[in-house]
Amino acid sequence: MSSRYPMFDRSRLIVKPLAERHHDLELGNWLKLEDTAPPYQHADLPALAERLHRAREAGAARILMFGAHLLRAGVNRHMIDLMERRLISHIAMNGAGAIHDFELALIGKTTESVARYIRSGEFGLWQETGRLNDLLRECDGRGFGETVGSAIVSGDFPYRDLSVLAAAYRCGVPATVHIGIGYDIVHEHPNCDGAALGAASYRDFLIFAHSVENLEGGAMLSFGSAVMAPEVYLKALSMARNVAHQEGREIRNFATAVFDLIPIAGDFRHELPKTEPAYYFRPRKTILIRTVADGGHSYYFSGDHRATFPALWRALGGRA
Repeated sequence: MSSRYPMFDRSRLIVKPLAERHHDLELGNWLKLEDTAPPYQHADLPALAERLHRAREAGAARILMFGAHLLRAGVNRHMIDLMERRLISHIAMNGAGAIHDFELALIGKTTESVARYIRSGEFGLWQETGRLNDLLRECDGRGFGETVGSAIVSGDFPYRDLSVLAAAYRCGVPATVHIGIGYDIVHEHPNCDGAALGAASYRDFLIFAHSVENLEGGAMLSFGSAVMAPEVYLKALSMARNVAHQEGREIRNFATAVFDLIPIAGDFRHELPKTEPAYYFRPRKTILIRTVADGGHSYYFSGDHRATFPALWRALGGRA
């Protein structure tokens, strides 16, 4: 049965090559490990680093969830180094993160000006980026992150050394992509298959939930994700605890950490009343309070990702 409502005809769209796009971020934006990052200090960083080291020794999950801004902050090499040293055992990102990673690996540039291209209706409509849709239609039972990481490793991607998805695939680290239909520029393209994207991302959700089953004694870090990270983590943790309770296990002794720009005054581990606007900041109530209320411990770090992620990397024994 067809819908009673008319749909947009995507065949009318003009999709242009990336060579015609102005890019806000080019190769010089990405830090080398030996580069000096902006200064950042926090008294809780050593304690969080120690928890990650202990989790690695115990074989517990070390999960890094993030929004696309972490990739745009230029810290890909730091992320890759932590995966190579097994200090991160799972990475989870939104759809925009996969797009930035793919474009960066392909052309060494990424990020278009919304203000510039939305006026002409060109925003997001770039041919090479749409190749992601073709990859996901042929993912052969794999998840979104694994499919794209594998393609970057084996394909003609001159800048694959900056790709966190390729590094995850190479290191055997699960990389999951958690999308919302209509959120990402590739959903504009005529070759987008919503069923294929949904199936690949749902596989990734189940892969993520499997990692969360191993969170006892581990750590979950969220960088700059106000909705995806707290919501995906919340549902996966409920699933994992449901099974753990049936098996006589617990998932409660673990650490969470949120890295974001928003300063939090007072006790960030205290839940606010609904009359307070800050109550609705999901990373706080979900990641820092509710999910660790029965035995876990949480940390909050406010600052720019270009400063905070290298600071965490240094606390974990980075060379710079």
